[in-house]
Amino acid sequence: MKLNIRQWIQVLLSLGVAIWIFWFLYKDISISELSQVVLEISWAWMGASILIALWGFWLRAWRWKLLLDAGEQRQIRTLRAFWALMIGYLANLIIPRAGEVARCGVLQKTEGLEMGKLIGTVILERTIDLLFMASTMFLAFFLERSLFITLITDLVSLEDLFDKISSILPIFIGGLIVAALFFYFLFKRYRDNSLIKKLRHFIRDLIKGLISVSKVKNQVGFWASSIAIWFTYYFTMYAVALAIPSTASLSPRSVLMVMVMGSIGMIAPVQGGIGTFHALVAFILIRYGLSEDQGKIFAAIIHGSQVLTIIAIGLLALGIFFKITANKEPKTS
Repeated sequence: MKLNIRQWIQVLLSLGVAIWIFWFLYKDISISELSQVVLEISWAWMGASILIALWGFWLRAWRWKLLLDAGEQRQIRTLRAFWALMIGYLANLIIPRAGEVARCGVLQKTEGLEMGKLIGTVILERTIDLLFMASTMFLAFFLERSLFITLITDLVSLEDLFDKISSILPIFIGGLIVAALFFYFLFKRYRDNSLIKKLRHFIRDLIKGLISVSKVKNQVGFWASSIAIWFTYYFTMYAVALAIPSTASLSPRSVLMVMVMGSIGMIAPVQGGIGTFHALVAFILIRYGLSEDQGKIFAAIIHGSQVLTIIAIGLLALGIFFKITANKEPKTS
């Protein structure tokens, strides 16, 4: 994926922000303190966390395969979807959100699938993940409602938030209506234009990907894997908590709150949630009685273990991708 100057500036700017947040958080933590915690880690639990995370990646690849196979005669292998997914995660460490396009591009190259449908399935996946994330936040709110309310009131003025939403919502809705009318008349006026035809074809493929969930044959497997993915997130974090003496005594619902805060941190438009993930995880751990340094070190360890896993498997996937494309015979007419 080639970037223009403006995109490079955005990438470097987001990377700079991530590095600055990370430096600001960890500038007062000594190497000796971090080394001491690392020496006390239970590597059995750390290994378990990595295995659980890999299982989560595999489930996500299998769920994506179910969407891609919906309504199609030819089915792709889960392993191919897995390699594409890991390349996508690797790309996210370099360019925020680029991984979604990158993994689609990988399967387009290796499997010959339509880019529009691939992107449609990714959008659908992310929408479903967002719903499950909201459900997880609701569960955390129910279990830790007193702490949750305290956090919300400390961080955000609810009255100001509602005022801002009520003032922006009409403008947002009006903008959507104007955009919809603009594209409708554009397509109607220039329907025979080659560029418009390609765009309409892409949108048809996109819609095909979005509605593919209704054509999934294994509906039980699809929804069960969607739930199981979030369980793998939870147990990955729980295993790391058990691996570190300072967090080993955290309750199951405390770990759930930490996972929710970490998930919010990962949404930020910076490479791999660097800085934002660490800040929010450390912030919530302080509320549970850990020292500031203990919270920051826990965040660094769990994030670092995941990043190293993604780099290792992502580079392996990238090598396999290059091998597949190099060995692929050119199509003859």
